[in-house]
Amino acid sequence: MIDIRFGSQVCGELTGGATREWLVPDGLGGYAMGTVSGLRTRRYHGLLVVAGHTPASRNVGLVSLDPAVVLPSGARLRLGAHEWSSGDVDPRGFELLERFDLTDGLPRWRWRIGDVVIERELAMAYGRSCVAVVHRLVSGGPVRLDLSAACTWRDAHVERRADGPEDRVEPVDGGAVVEGAFRLAGPDWTPEGQWWLGVHHREEAARGLHPDDDVWHAGRFSGALERPGDTVSVLAWAGDLAATPPPAEEVVAAARRRNRQVVARAEPADAVEATLALAADAFVVRTAAGPDVVAGYPWFGAWSRDTMTSYEGLFLCANRADEGRELLRAYAATLSEGMLANTADTGRVEYNTVDAALWFLHAVSRHVTVTGDTDLGDELLPALRGIVDAYLAGTRYGIAVDPADGLVTQGGTPGTALTWMDARVYGVPVTPRTGKPVEINALWVNGLAGLAELTELAGGDAAELWRLHARATASFAARFPSPVGWLHDVVDAPAPAYPLGGAPFHDDDLLRPNQLLAWSLPYAPLEPDEPTLRRVAAGLLTPLGPRSLAPDQPGYTGRHRGGPAERDGGYHQGTVWPWLLGPYVDAARRAKLPVDDLFVGVEAHLTEHGLGSVSETADGAAPHAATGCPFQAWSVAEVLRARRVRR
Repeated sequence: MIDIRFGSQVCGELTGGATREWLVPDGLGGYAMGTVSGLRTRRYHGLLVVAGHTPASRNVGLVSLDPAVVLPSGARLRLGAHEWSSGDVDPRGFELLERFDLTDGLPRWRWRIGDVVIERELAMAYGRSCVAVVHRLVSGGPVRLDLSAACTWRDAHVERRADGPEDRVEPVDGGAVVEGAFRLAGPDWTPEGQWWLGVHHREEAARGLHPDDDVWHAGRFSGALERPGDTVSVLAWAGDLAATPPPAEEVVAAARRRNRQVVARAEPADAVEATLALAADAFVVRTAAGPDVVAGYPWFGAWSRDTMTSYEGLFLCANRADEGRELLRAYAATLSEGMLANTADTGRVEYNTVDAALWFLHAVSRHVTVTGDTDLGDELLPALRGIVDAYLAGTRYGIAVDPADGLVTQGGTPGTALTWMDARVYGVPVTPRTGKPVEINALWVNGLAGLAELTELAGGDAAELWRLHARATASFAARFPSPVGWLHDVVDAPAPAYPLGGAPFHDDDLLRPNQLLAWSLPYAPLEPDEPTLRRVAAGLLTPLGPRSLAPDQPGYTGRHRGGPAERDGGYHQGTVWPWLLGPYVDAARRAKLPVDDLFVGVEAHLTEHGLGSVSETADGAAPHAATGCPFQAWSVAEVLRARRVRR
């Protein structure tokens, strides 16, 4: 894997250290997460964040485990870091960091106090909500190490205030149980019981959200580090509190072995692919219903559109086809009226996308093509045919195939945003894209061809599917090319001066990246030509992928910043989306354009934000600072997939 390592120049300076984040997932949707400097900058940061009945319903438990080293002289040096609502940063333990590294996906810090060097490693037990934190004396000593446990038990999306009840901390052998929800275990536990008021999260402040939190100092562990190699370790776990995990050192060693196995199974061609393969593993989780995909950390859960868009990169490129098969079968069972269930982060099951089912068609087709698993294709054929039949007959939200041209139209209901550009501000879609969106119809053409091939593999008659495909392809070629030199983003869209569904209609020729799917999918409706693709690249391409709108287009927003309304308003109005690098690379390859240099920026990004991973979004304007989730499934999946195609 790529070398991710920082010295004191980054670790000891908050601008650098606190904007680089690490993630250690537990395989269930929970995680440990923080920054290189140790400063918690988000409400979502913590050492034990526990997934609930869905991956998105997470609770923060162990907030931090603050080290303090007591020297033989009696001097006590605090190695933790907190920012307070007053603006103070205290303690400032990051100023004693001499190195941070991410090795085999596990973070490691190294503090130096003169000749005393103390190292911290952290890992989670895969498949269990359990974190292990190991502190080791590297040189110097003897010293004593105190570890103060700051705790809470709250929804990860909200802060907590001290005007409510105190945390219920019950002593047990070797530690304590907090709120009956999670257990702490380590050496020489001493209860404390004190509120830490006004812990400040600078990233939440920047997002226009309430930034301050109160946490409960439950107590501290303490142990002696007398000679190099001695350790002081703490475990924290949820679930079955009576089932003691293995020793912390074993948890760390097991996590390291597993991460190496994940990388080896993916058979990476180079260090970047190895890094992306391990990053991809974070998003594949096991729930009570089977494998699923977390769309992004720290705040997203499972979303069917993201899951199916990510499918090839996360499962097929990582040699996880068996898990993928199980996932595809489970998602097929959620189909209703030709639409794939979209499990919202609120826990509700909704049917509110026009594209998730079409991406599902694509995912099954790719699975069978790549693996030769025709048994799965045969099994899912009736469900896939049901999608096509439902679109032909018409389904929810006015989604239907227009009998006049064989193309898919959508959005006949006010206030809906059914494509991946689904942001709303105060309930009003920013980009409703009512009519016939370009990428929806590219997916429709692609899906018809993929289903026809699966039908023929099963020995069925695909003549009608090929007829539908030919008609939609011809209509696509006639309708979507625009006089401005690229493809329309939407055709037959209601004119802005008329109410939704009114007339006359117009064809939207804003320069957006959705058209890339018209050239990039396996059964794409068009072949790309170099001049058109170069025009698209000139307006959209950045080091981290294509913008969602070109800078010279009406409504362009170059910064994805501010409060929720400002961020949602710019989400698809110029913000960069790294996942779109995959379709762009595929289209460029088909146009016989060079592609290797397209990965340079995103490869450098692996050490800049969410360490070893790819962010959800970035500013459209230079320097294209990352925004959104630091760890995003389809960003990682599409970069990994596009790189591996080079083989």
